[in-house]
Amino acid sequence: MTTPAADQAPLDPLPPVPLMPPEAAAHDAEFGTHAESCESAPAPVQATCANCGTTLLGPHCYACGQPVKGMVRHLSSILADAADTILNIDSRIFRTLWPLYFRPGYLTNEYFEGRRVRYVTPFRLYFFLSILAFFLMQFAIGDVNFGNAGNDGDDAIAKAKTAQEVNQRRDEAIAGLKQAQSVTPDAGKRGIDKAIEKIQKKADKRLQYLNKVEEAKAKGEAAPADTSSDDLNFPIADKTWDPKANPVHLGGPKFLDDKLTQLLEHAKDNLNKLGKDPKPLILGAIGSLPQVLFVLMPVFALLLKILYVFKRRLYMEHMIVALHSHAFIFVSLFLLVLVGMAKSWAQGAAPWLVGWLNLLLFVMGWWLPIYLFLMQKKVYKQGWIMTTLKYGMIGTCYTILISCCAAAAFLVSLATV
Repeated sequence: MTTPAADQAPLDPLPPVPLMPPEAAAHDAEFGTHAESCESAPAPVQATCANCGTTLLGPHCYACGQPVKGMVRHLSSILADAADTILNIDSRIFRTLWPLYFRPGYLTNEYFEGRRVRYVTPFRLYFFLSILAFFLMQFAIGDVNFGNAGNDGDDAIAKAKTAQEVNQRRDEAIAGLKQAQSVTPDAGKRGIDKAIEKIQKKADKRLQYLNKVEEAKAKGEAAPADTSSDDLNFPIADKTWDPKANPVHLGGPKFLDDKLTQLLEHAKDNLNKLGKDPKPLILGAIGSLPQVLFVLMPVFALLLKILYVFKRRLYMEHMIVALHSHAFIFVSLFLLVLVGMAKSWAQGAAPWLVGWLNLLLFVMGWWLPIYLFLMQKKVYKQGWIMTTLKYGMIGTCYTILISCCAAAAFLVSLATV
């Protein structure tokens, strides 16, 4: 009996499988293997921080915080970075402005939910829109004529020294206005009538003062203060204030008295110019409003913090609400001024459009307080009654603060501009 191993033919050994093609083997024999070439190749150079030597993994060093970009580079690159840092104007501005104006509280709630990168940041939004709104306001007011008819006659009458001069200058001013009235359309005649009435009252007031001066001279008394003039007059030490004859004297350092006298003299000159051309002072007052609102921003957030103290929100959350609220106000001012300018143009070029623009101004004017109310309700999520009460309290307090600060800023500009 044979075994299975004896019956079977021996198997032929398999041919050896080459590890690489002959061409590759010849290449390695001549130039070396791939592993040898990798070992001999230089390692890629990694950038390090110039300040602390740490390997850089991005545009900033994670160890010391120094940025890779410095100031020694092309000016165009620096200006582009500055514009992005300050204004951040890119495609996000268009995704931000629509909900900012038409969706009360939406942007603020998105920010609180953590969806922030798709929108312009609150402070940059506030900063950009405030510049845009007040620039347009100053541009629009620059085209307005604030001149009043009869100012020249008022000045001449106020400087008259005798009753005869008063009557002569009064008659000349009224005659000139009547001559202008004869060629003025009916719509403008009423304004000229008011100017004539104003000149007549000014002349009567000046005559009364001159009579009092004559009576004081006859009695040997000092002349009374000139109340018929538009100049700034107020008593100091029972005498009419005058920068030279009767300056400010508080009893303190002389330089302080001199400075106050200088400020009062400057304010007097500006007040005298106010009736003739109030445009510079009005532009100065508008120019001070951005600073006033910026200073009052933390106060507005503090009012929200006090009235919503039981909501247990951080102060910075209320600050975000304040920034978005003011950004909306600036957008509203910008659009209102823009539509107002369009209305002025339409009155002469397209009268049929004036009615529609008036309606648009009415809707936009009412949308401003309604938006702020709805925003407050959607952000803080309280009932209608509590929201109405708190909205009224915040609105009243903030309006008083703005009025006081704006008046103070106007007085400062009156004495310094």
